[in-house]
Amino acid sequence: APSIRLSPAARSLFDEPLAIAVRGLGPRQPVTLRTSLRDETGELFQASARYQAGDDGQLDLARCPALPGGSFSGLEPMGLLWALQPQKPFWRLVKRDVQSPLLLQLEVFEGHGERPGRLLAQAQHERAFLRDGVRRVPVREGRIRATLFLPP
Repeated sequence: APSIRLSPAARSLFDEPLAIAVRGLGPRQPVTLRTSLRDETGELFQASARYQAGDDGQLDLARCPALPGGSFSGLEPMGLLWALQPQKPFWRLVKRDVQSPLLLQLEVFEGHGERPGRLLAQAQHERAFLRDGVRRVPVREGRIRATLFLPP
């Protein structure tokens, strides 16, 4: 059965690279990958890309270019993240509470049609804004308003 492999596996910092691979596909099988997340207000952001697995049924986004017809095309290992677009026009992804991560959903669908084919695999990944152990200290002194982030 197809599966999604992420590195780091379950959680990474928002500005860290995320390696995405799909294993267990058929030789040269056409698939569509879709990422989605909801911001703090609940608005949906999505991106998708069309790929073709290798002869061995493996798909590594660092080596396989996205085919035309999705949110982007070409060799873009992080394309499914930087290409996220809001469903609501003119909406922007703004993170106000950096202490809570964003939950990224990844899905692999069969084929390249306009409507997604059968769901083959799915995974979740947290994109955090603070490394574990970092303390957030609000600073209020006179007219100064700031936030101090202290490492562990």
